Amino acid sequence: MRDEVGRAVPAFDMLVDLVGDGGVLVLSGAGLSTESGIPDYRGETGRRRRAEPMTYQAFVGSAAARQRYWARSHLGWRHIAHAGWNAGHRAVAGLQSMGLVSGIITQNVDGLHQAAGAEQVVELHGSLHRVVCLSCGERTSREWLEQRLNAANPGWLGAADAINPDGDAVLADDQIGAFEIVDCAGCGGLLKPDVIFFGENVPRPRVAECYELTEQAGLLLVLGSSLTVMSGYRFVRRAADHGVPVVIVNQGPTRGDGDAHLALDAPLGPTLTALLAKFGS
Repeated sequence: MRDEVGRAVPAFDMLVDLVGDGGVLVLSGAGLSTESGIPDYRGETGRRRRAEPMTYQAFVGSAAARQRYWARSHLGWRHIAHAGWNAGHRAVAGLQSMGLVSGIITQNVDGLHQAAGAEQVVELHGSLHRVVCLSCGERTSREWLEQRLNAANPGWLGAADAINPDGDAVLADDQIGAFEIVDCAGCGGLLKPDVIFFGENVPRPRVAECYELTEQAGLLLVLGSSLTVMSGYRFVRRAADHGVPVVIVNQGPTRGDGDAHLALDAPLGPTLTALLAKFGS
């Protein structure tokens, strides 16, 4: 982009100008949380692992798959529960408090936007901080489930070889086989984390809410998402279809770069901190 006299405008200055107009809808992905020590599947940390996420079909169709999931997640949850918000999360919350960010849609399930002070966050893929019963639909806290799992597994000492995304710890088969899972305390139904697994659809009302936020935005700001899956990329397409400018800040190329008004390949924490500083906070 060039200014009125034909001089090239630095990409960061363009970002400042666009965000300064307000009405910014943030769409955040796993790359925003990697600086908090939470790995992702497709970014720089993802490329260093070979992690296969649990699918919805496997989870509901196999008792062994559920045992494997909950054993690994029980151990990995400690990593998620103790992760703290980083400078990027805090900058987004700061921009929201200034009235520049009108909404936040996150693909992340770690709750770090809210921990950093952001409000009215749409959790597109749910949250690991909640558990849902697939029979009666009751939602309970993950903390309570952890207490029940600890009681059901006295002396169980899992040791993770690695931590994968979404708090999934890599465990040996003998450790998994010794783990006891628990069912819904109310009806005895199957418990599942209140997140959208691969192969599962985001509820239609939630998608409709996100579409409405996108159409009403003055700018869609994508932070730390490769946009590889349609779950997030559809909002970039919806913004483009409605004439809403799209800006992407991510480390590495994304599926949405061709739809973007501006794409910055940059670390999220320093970039967003510098952006917030431009507006006096």
